[in-house]
Amino acid sequence: MATFSQKPAEVEKKWVIIDAEGLVVGRLASVIAMRLRGKHKATFTPHVDDGDNVIVINADKVVFTGKKYSDKVYYWHTGFAGGIKERTARQIMEGRFPERVLEKAVERMVPRGPLGRRQMKNLRVYAGSNHPHEAQQPVALDVASLNKKNVRSA
Repeated sequence: MATFSQKPAEVEKKWVIIDAEGLVVGRLASVIAMRLRGKHKATFTPHVDDGDNVIVINADKVVFTGKKYSDKVYYWHTGFAGGIKERTARQIMEGRFPERVLEKAVERMVPRGPLGRRQMKNLRVYAGSNHPHEAQQPVALDVASLNKKNVRSA
């Protein structure tokens, strides 16, 4: 029996919406990355973009466990000598684009390269509860009910 390999023309993409309010960043990111890659499907093929389109709302209301909110540091380099920069998760979440925390977490779970970049284009993250994708009729995915650890307890 030959190994199944899905062709790009045979891919059926669905639209999924996730409400991120109160969900733990890393656990949510791993669920999103799995959906973007298509690993939840029986037709998963590693070299084909067969994942779903994922819409995330309320990304500004995600939570961190432990002391990560104040201690987690994001680094980047400007390209100039001594150009290392850093920003904490708290600074980003309280800043202008809080959805970037979730985008960066997912980006780091998706493979690097042309296929990973293509799959990241299927992710849409919004800080608030409004999104312009009602016409696609997205199906709600309740990440909180998948595992009790997905929601931060007080």
